Amino acid sequence: MTALAPGKETPAPSSHSIAMETILNALPHPILLLDGDDRVIYANPSAEQFFATGATQLCRGHLSDLLPFGSPAQSLVREARQNAAIISEYGLDLGTPRIGSRLVDITASPVVETPACIVLSLRENSIASKMDRQLTHRGAARSVTGMAAMLAHEVKNPLSGIRGAAQLLEQNANNDDRVLTRLICDETDRIVGIVERMEMFSDRPTERQPVNIHRVLERVRQVAQSGFAKNIRFKENYDPSIPPVLGNFDQLVQVFLNLIKNAAEAAPAKGGEIALSTAYRHGLRLSVPGSQSRMKLPIEIAVHDNGPGVADDIRPYLFDAFVSNKAQGSGLGLALVAKVVDDHGGVVECAEVARGTQFRVMLPMDER
Repeated sequence: MTALAPGKETPAPSSHSIAMETILNALPHPILLLDGDDRVIYANPSAEQFFATGATQLCRGHLSDLLPFGSPAQSLVREARQNAAIISEYGLDLGTPRIGSRLVDITASPVVETPACIVLSLRENSIASKMDRQLTHRGAARSVTGMAAMLAHEVKNPLSGIRGAAQLLEQNANNDDRVLTRLICDETDRIVGIVERMEMFSDRPTERQPVNIHRVLERVRQVAQSGFAKNIRFKENYDPSIPPVLGNFDQLVQVFLNLIKNAAEAAPAKGGEIALSTAYRHGLRLSVPGSQSRMKLPIEIAVHDNGPGVADDIRPYLFDAFVSNKAQGSGLGLALVAKVVDDHGGVVECAEVARGTQFRVMLPMDER
């Protein structure tokens, strides 16, 4: 079996070969067929997308051309060929500068009629990871919501009394004591400000209606370019055909304003760039914890900056409250993003990319 180069005529295959190639081309997972020297002799469309290379180009190369240096995938193929057995390995990183970080489960299967040939099938872990992150973000959102309600009820009223008492003391205080009373007032105001920001996490019902996500992004871009991102170059790659989402326009503006503000702060002062993109991802579904239902999340919005990226040790905790990699950050911005996206029935993730940082938001479309 060989890759069919576009525009080239080939002899009419048998009905059996047509069926096999049709099946392989329809599979959602990347499939490669290797000869005895590990040269690629077939690649299905999913493999073209995974390796960001056309089938014709793939079939001119060797397996080692597609893998990072020293990848255990090569020894996996050799072992499957030598033992004439199907061998699988889980959680291999096949990432390269061309395709970024890609964590996959890989299976090498010898072809019965030609044992030297190996069928290599890849299955990305990204969907399972999204489900795990979804549970994490929901837990973080619930904890922050409870904290917000508690702080608003238990802290703001006593703080108001403390500030009032400090102002009364300030009237009769000498200069040295007045410095201390002013410190009390300033710190009280600062804590009240934090509590007020936390109140944004409350579970108050909000009105929702069909929202054009491109209108949201355009509003956010205008706000950003007139203020904190005036020196940043924006690149836009939008799919104009995507349907509206069922949501709250103001809340979605707040979500992407937070993401773009983070991107602007991460981008370099000179040559800073933020790429905004939208796409319709047909077939992406996630399970709803505690039920048999599935969420369809076809609308994907990505915010990608060309900054230094996110440290691996903080990536799993980015959406937790009070976690920040910025010296002056409060750690509430991304927690708010996770909470609002979850309220909209969506998922947000910090994707692993070769350069910079990319946040992806996946939302359900308006089914009405």
